[in-house]
Amino acid sequence: MDADLRKPSIHYAFNISNIHGLTSVLTKKMDLRKTISNSNVSNLDILTSGPIPPNPSELLNSKAIETAINELKGIYDYIIFDTPPVLVVTDSQIVANKCDGVIMVVASGKTNKQSAVKAKELLEKANTALLGVVLNGMESDTSNYYYYQS
Repeated sequence: MDADLRKPSIHYAFNISNIHGLTSVLTKKMDLRKTISNSNVSNLDILTSGPIPPNPSELLNSKAIETAINELKGIYDYIIFDTPPVLVVTDSQIVANKCDGVIMVVASGKTNKQSAVKAKELLEKANTALLGVVLNGMESDTSNYYYYQS
Protein backbone atom coordinates (compact mmCIF):
# COMPACT_ATOMS: atom_id res chain seq x y z
CA MET A 1 0.00 0.00 0.00
CA ASP A 2 1.39 3.37 -0.98
CA ALA A 3 0.66 5.42 2.14
CA ASP A 4 2.94 8.23 1.01
CA LEU A 5 0.13 10.62 0.19
CA ARG A 6 2.50 13.54 -0.42
CA LYS A 7 4.99 12.08 -2.91
CA PRO A 8 3.71 8.67 -3.99
CA SER A 9 5.96 6.43 -6.05
CA ILE A 10 4.69 2.84 -5.94
CA HIS A 11 2.65 3.31 -9.12
CA TYR A 12 5.85 4.30 -10.96
CA ALA A 13 7.76 1.28 -9.67
CA PHE A 14 5.05 -1.13 -10.83
CA ASN A 15 3.93 0.87 -13.88
CA ILE A 16 0.27 0.96 -12.84
CA SER A 17 -2.37 3.66 -12.76
CA ASN A 18 -2.69 5.98 -9.78
CA ILE A 19 -6.01 7.56 -10.79
CA HIS A 20 -7.75 5.74 -7.94
CA GLY A 21 -6.18 4.39 -4.77
CA LEU A 22 -6.00 4.78 -1.02
CA THR A 23 -7.25 8.37 -0.99
CA SER A 24 -10.23 7.33 -3.11
CA VAL A 25 -11.10 4.75 -0.46
CA LEU A 26 -10.51 7.05 2.52
CA THR A 27 -12.69 9.78 1.02
CA LYS A 28 -15.36 7.17 0.23
CA LYS A 29 -15.22 7.80 -3.52
CA MET A 30 -14.43 4.17 -4.33
CA ASP A 31 -14.71 0.70 -2.86
CA LEU A 32 -11.42 -0.72 -1.52
CA ARG A 33 -11.48 -3.90 -3.58
CA LYS A 34 -11.93 -1.91 -6.80
CA THR A 35 -8.77 0.12 -6.14
CA ILE A 36 -6.44 -2.86 -5.67
CA SER A 37 -4.28 -3.65 -8.71
CA ASN A 38 -2.52 -6.84 -9.66
CA SER A 39 1.23 -6.48 -10.03
CA ASN A 40 3.49 -8.44 -12.33
CA VAL A 41 4.93 -10.11 -9.20
CA SER A 42 3.36 -13.37 -8.10
CA ASN A 43 1.14 -13.05 -4.99
CA LEU A 44 1.62 -9.27 -4.79
CA ASP A 45 -1.27 -6.85 -5.17
CA ILE A 46 -0.86 -3.08 -5.04
CA LEU A 47 -2.96 -0.32 -3.54
CA THR A 48 -1.60 2.93 -4.93
CA SER A 49 -1.96 6.23 -3.09
CA GLY A 50 -4.55 7.68 -5.44
CA PRO A 51 -4.85 11.45 -5.96
CA ILE A 52 -2.75 13.61 -3.64
CA PRO A 53 -5.11 15.06 -1.01
CA PRO A 54 -4.91 18.45 0.72
CA ASN A 55 -4.94 16.77 4.16
CA PRO A 56 -2.74 13.61 4.15
CA SER A 57 -2.19 13.41 7.93
CA GLU A 58 -5.91 13.73 8.64
CA LEU A 59 -6.78 10.95 6.19
CA LEU A 60 -4.11 8.65 7.61
CA ASN A 61 -5.37 9.32 11.13
CA SER A 62 -9.02 8.70 10.25
CA LYS A 63 -11.45 5.95 11.15
CA ALA A 64 -11.66 5.22 7.41
CA ILE A 65 -8.08 3.92 7.25
CA GLU A 66 -8.68 1.67 10.24
CA THR A 67 -11.72 0.26 8.44
CA ALA A 68 -9.66 -0.25 5.27
CA ILE A 69 -6.85 -1.97 7.19
CA ASN A 70 -9.33 -4.32 8.86
CA GLU A 71 -10.85 -5.18 5.50
CA LEU A 72 -7.40 -5.83 4.03
CA LYS A 73 -6.53 -8.09 6.96
CA GLY A 74 -9.47 -10.25 5.93
CA ILE A 75 -8.05 -10.59 2.41
CA TYR A 76 -4.26 -10.72 2.83
CA ASP A 77 -1.74 -12.46 5.06
CA TYR A 78 0.63 -9.49 5.01
CA ILE A 79 0.07 -5.80 4.36
CA ILE A 80 3.14 -3.68 3.66
CA PHE A 81 2.88 0.10 3.88
CA ASP A 82 5.21 2.48 2.11
CA THR A 83 5.28 5.81 3.96
CA PRO A 84 7.19 9.07 3.72
CA PRO A 85 10.48 9.37 5.61
CA VAL A 86 9.91 9.41 9.38
CA LEU A 87 11.80 12.65 9.97
CA VAL A 88 10.00 14.62 7.26
CA VAL A 89 6.32 14.49 8.33
CA THR A 90 4.24 12.78 11.03
CA ASP A 91 2.42 10.57 8.50
CA SER A 92 4.82 7.66 9.04
CA GLN A 93 4.33 7.70 12.79
CA ILE A 94 0.55 7.80 12.34
CA VAL A 95 0.59 4.78 10.03
CA ALA A 96 3.19 2.92 12.13
CA ASN A 97 0.88 3.15 15.12
CA LYS A 98 -1.76 1.20 13.18
CA CYS A 99 0.63 -1.59 12.15
CA ASP A 100 1.78 -4.75 13.89
CA GLY A 101 5.41 -3.84 13.25
CA VAL A 102 7.78 -1.55 11.39
CA ILE A 103 10.81 -2.21 9.23
CA MET A 104 12.87 0.93 8.87
CA VAL A 105 14.68 1.48 5.58
CA VAL A 106 18.03 3.30 5.75
CA ALA A 107 20.03 4.49 2.73
CA SER A 108 23.69 3.53 2.87
CA GLY A 109 25.92 6.57 2.62
CA LYS A 110 22.95 8.96 2.77
CA THR A 111 21.30 8.44 6.16
CA ASN A 112 23.56 9.55 8.97
CA LYS A 113 23.59 7.73 12.29
CA GLN A 114 21.96 10.61 14.21
CA SER A 115 19.02 10.71 11.79
CA ALA A 116 18.54 6.94 11.98
CA VAL A 117 18.58 7.04 15.79
CA LYS A 118 16.12 9.96 15.86
CA ALA A 119 13.78 8.13 13.46
CA LYS A 120 13.96 5.04 15.67
CA GLU A 121 13.13 7.13 18.74
CA LEU A 122 10.14 8.75 16.98
CA LEU A 123 8.81 5.33 15.99
CA GLU A 124 9.22 4.10 19.57
CA LYS A 125 7.29 7.13 20.84
CA ALA A 126 4.51 6.17 18.45
CA ASN A 127 4.29 2.83 20.29
CA THR A 128 5.48 0.76 17.35
CA ALA A 129 7.32 -2.52 17.31
CA LEU A 130 10.54 -2.04 15.37
CA LEU A 131 11.08 -5.40 13.68
CA GLY A 132 14.31 -4.54 11.94
CA VAL A 133 16.20 -2.35 9.51
CA VAL A 134 16.88 -2.70 5.80
CA LEU A 135 20.07 -1.10 4.51
CA ASN A 136 19.59 0.01 0.91
CA GLY A 137 22.32 0.85 -1.56
CA MET A 138 25.19 -0.88 0.22
CA GLU A 139 28.14 -1.54 -2.06
CA SER A 140 29.07 -5.19 -1.87
CA ASP A 141 32.67 -6.24 -1.60
CA THR A 142 32.70 -9.89 -2.58
CA SER A 143 36.28 -10.35 -1.40
CA ASN A 144 35.16 -9.78 2.20
CA TYR A 145 31.82 -11.54 1.92
CA TYR A 146 31.28 -14.44 4.27
CA TYR A 147 28.16 -16.51 4.58
CA TYR A 148 26.89 -18.95 7.12
CA GLN A 149 27.90 -22.54 6.48
CA SER A 150 26.37 -25.45 8.35
